[in-house]
Amino acid sequence: MRDAAQDDQADTRPLLGIGLKVLSVVVFVGMQTFIKAGGEGVPAGQIVFFRSFFALIPVAIYLAWLGDLSTALRTSDLPGHFLRGLIGVTSMALGFFALTRLNYPEWITISYGAPLLTVVFAVIFLGEKVRAYRWFAVLVGLCGIAVVTLPSLFEPRGEMAPGYSAGIVASLFAAMLAAVAMIQIRRLVRREKTATIVVYFSLTSSLLALLTLPFGWVWPTWEQGLLLVGAGLCGGVGQLLLTACYRYADTSTIAPFEYTSLVLAILIGYFLFGEAVQATTLIGGAIVVSAGIFIIYREHRLGLERARARKVSPPQG
Repeated sequence: MRDAAQDDQADTRPLLGIGLKVLSVVVFVGMQTFIKAGGEGVPAGQIVFFRSFFALIPVAIYLAWLGDLSTALRTSDLPGHFLRGLIGVTSMALGFFALTRLNYPEWITISYGAPLLTVVFAVIFLGEKVRAYRWFAVLVGLCGIAVVTLPSLFEPRGEMAPGYSAGIVASLFAAMLAAVAMIQIRRLVRREKTATIVVYFSLTSSLLALLTLPFGWVWPTWEQGLLLVGAGLCGGVGQLLLTACYRYADTSTIAPFEYTSLVLAILIGYFLFGEAVQATTLIGGAIVVSAGIFIIYREHRLGLERARARKVSPPQG
């Protein structure tokens, strides 16, 4: 079996990376739905534990299928895994706190700040090349998030008003940390196997979440327990898909496809949770999605131009 560094250098397949990203989005939407349905009244640290600990089950199955279970913990970058876990568990805790306090479509639209900021951080920390049109799309997308957040931040609404502003702030910080986590994943896949990254993340997150036990965990109902266990299983599958997608394409290419979750969030929020979609959420979401579509279109055109240039370039030597 080739090592992760060889895979990363030799296996650049943007379409595969994009497909894995979209599939991970669908699985993560399922995870978020379970958490929103079963997480009310459960501390964020406890939710993180369920999501992280039970995520190890699909990961272990995946490793056994590969015949790689015995080598899952072999790593050359233990500090890197711990850093990814620390950033990820903090982002998850803030995000789950916000998810139980905000309308689902609003929460997921704010979370789109993560892929937007990932484009920025990919330039700063990874040296990826981002052209002017993509910078413009990122700026437009951030303006769309502002359309969603500012009215809720300063004018809380409805029965959830007491915790709404706190949910907005927590969601914004969660998005920022999630972007940093994506950059750390991109660094790790250069030398580490996908399953190894996920195993260390789940273990680190579970242990860190256990540290919140003295701060008031609750005994969930059987229904809550099933939902939270289901969230963990989905989280493990989604994490495998998400980590793998960064092996096949640049971070800034994959990031915009996070927007495919908006339609699912609107439908689930309305039909399962009876949440009316606010006009500002629709407007802001449309702006963010438009920015993503613009990036995708330009990347497609650029790929065609590069392909034509390779065909007409004279052979060297």
